[in-house]
Amino acid sequence: MSSSRLPNVTALSSAMAASSISGSSEFQSSAKRMAYPKSNIEVNLHNHYNSKVYTTLSPVAGNVTITTKRDVHFDSIQILLVGNTKTRVDGVSSPHEVTHTFLKMLMPIPESTYPVPRILETGEAYTIPFNFVIPSQLTIGACHHHMQSHQLQDQHVLLPPTMGRWEKDDMAPQMVRVEYSVKARVLRESEIGEARVRIMEAAHPIQVLPVSVEEPPLNITEADTLYTMTKSKSVRRNVLSSKLGRLTAEAGQPGPAVLRSDGLYMVSHPTAQVHLSFEPTSPDVLPPKVTAVSGKITAHNFFASGTISSFPNMGEWNQEFVSDKRGAYTTSAPLPAMSAPKMRWTQQLSTGARRDSGYASDNNSSNNSPDYDSRASSERRKKSSSSSSRRHSRQQSESSAGASGGSPIFHTAVLQIPIVLPIDRKTFIPTFHSCIASRVYTVQVSLNVSVGSATTTISLTLPIQVGIEAEMQQAYGGMGLPSFETAVAEAEADAHMQPRVLTVPQQQYVQTSVLPGYGAVGR
Repeated sequence: MSSSRLPNVTALSSAMAASSISGSSEFQSSAKRMAYPKSNIEVNLHNHYNSKVYTTLSPVAGNVTITTKRDVHFDSIQILLVGNTKTRVDGVSSPHEVTHTFLKMLMPIPESTYPVPRILETGEAYTIPFNFVIPSQLTIGACHHHMQSHQLQDQHVLLPPTMGRWEKDDMAPQMVRVEYSVKARVLRESEIGEARVRIMEAAHPIQVLPVSVEEPPLNITEADTLYTMTKSKSVRRNVLSSKLGRLTAEAGQPGPAVLRSDGLYMVSHPTAQVHLSFEPTSPDVLPPKVTAVSGKITAHNFFASGTISSFPNMGEWNQEFVSDKRGAYTTSAPLPAMSAPKMRWTQQLSTGARRDSGYASDNNSSNNSPDYDSRASSERRKKSSSSSSRRHSRQQSESSAGASGGSPIFHTAVLQIPIVLPIDRKTFIPTFHSCIASRVYTVQVSLNVSVGSATTTISLTLPIQVGIEAEMQQAYGGMGLPSFETAVAEAEADAHMQPRVLTVPQQQYVQTSVLPGYGAVGR
C-alpha cells in the first residue's frame, strides 16, 4: 500500500472507533460521505423573490451554478422550464394518482459551454445562463385526447395557473396541484443503453398566473345543475296568511372579474343585473321591498384520474359507468358587505296594451310616486338581451292568462349588484380547464325581501369568470416596450429557437401508485 493511501486508512480507523459507540449504520453513512463528497448545483433566478408572480410573456432568466468536490464525468446538462398537473382520486383499495406534464421547455446549451473533456473538476465553479419566456399557449400536440367540442380543445392548450402553492388560500384541495419550476440536471449516458442517469439535479419553483381572455357567456340549460339563473317564490305576509303574489328573480351571467397580473388588485368589477317580477293576486297588494343583499363566491375544483372530454361544470360531472375516477371539491368565501340597493318597482298592465300605468314604488320614497317614463322603459328593454325579451314576454303572457282570476297588473324592477372579490383574504386563480383538472366559479346572490312583518329570501347562483389582464411591460421586466430593433431581433430569435425549445413529453399521462419523480420528465 502506497503512502498516499495512508491518510485514508487513518481516517477509516477513526471512523471504525467511532462506530463502536454510535453503531454500524452511522459508520456506513460516514464512510459514504468520505467516499462521495456532496457536490452542489443551484438554480438562481434574476430579480426573483418568494411572492413574485410570473404571467404570460414574463421572462424567467437566471443561471445554474455547479460546484463539485470531486471530479465528475458527465455527458450533458439540461435546463428546463417544466409545468406539471398532479391529481389524486381516492379509490376503493388505493388512491389513483396521476401526473400530467403539459409543459417542458428545454434551454439549448451551446457545445462551447461544456468543458473539454467533459469533466467537472474538483473545486471549480461552473455557471450556465438561461432565459425562458412564459408562453401564451401550449402546442396543439400537448393535448390530443378525445374531446366532445373544439371549444374545450382550445381551453386545454392554454396554460393553467399555479395551484396549491400560494401564500394565501387559493381554495384548492390537496388532491390537485399545478406546479411550475426551472430544473437543472447533470446527465450521464448509461453504459448498457438504458435511460440517462441523473448525476445531480436541482429545481426552483415559480408561481404563474397566465393571461386569460374573456369567454362568451355559457349556454346554460336545465341539465346544468351547478347554476340557478331563475327562481320563483310565493309571497305571504306570514305563514298562515293567504298568498299575496308570486316573486320571480332572474339574471344573466355577469361580466368577468379581471385581476391585475399579480392577482392583488381587481381592474374590472362585474355587476350582476337581477330582474325582478312580482305578480300580485290583487291590485291592492303592493310589491315587496328588498331590505338587504348578500352574496358569496364559490370555487369549484374538478379533477380526474383520466382525461376530461367535456366541460365539467356543464351537465352532470359524476356520471356512472365511466372508466376514470373523478372528484370534485368546493369551498366558498363571503363577498364584502353590500348595502341595500336603490330600486323602483314599475307597474305594468298584463292585458297586452303597450303602455304603463304610471304606478311606481321606491324603497326610499312613497310607493305611489307617479314618475315612470315609458320611453325610458322602452330603451331599457331594447338594451336587454334576447333572454330578457323572452322573459318579459313570458311574464306578460302568464299575467294576461291569469288576469280573469287575479290582478290585471304586474310589477317589474332591476337591481344592479356589484361583485367585489375578497382578494384580501383569498388568492383567486383564473378560471381554467386542463386535461385532468378544472377550476370554475359561481356567485350566489341572495335577496332579503320583506312583505309587511314577514320576510323571505330568494337566491340565484350565477357563473362568473375570473381572469388575468395582459400587461405588455411584464414581458420586459417592467422596463416598458422595447425598441423596434430589439423587438425584431427577439422575434427572429424566438422563431429560430421555437421548434427546439417547446417539446411534448413522450408520456402525457403517467399513472402510478405514488406520485412519480422527476425522472420521467427528462426521458
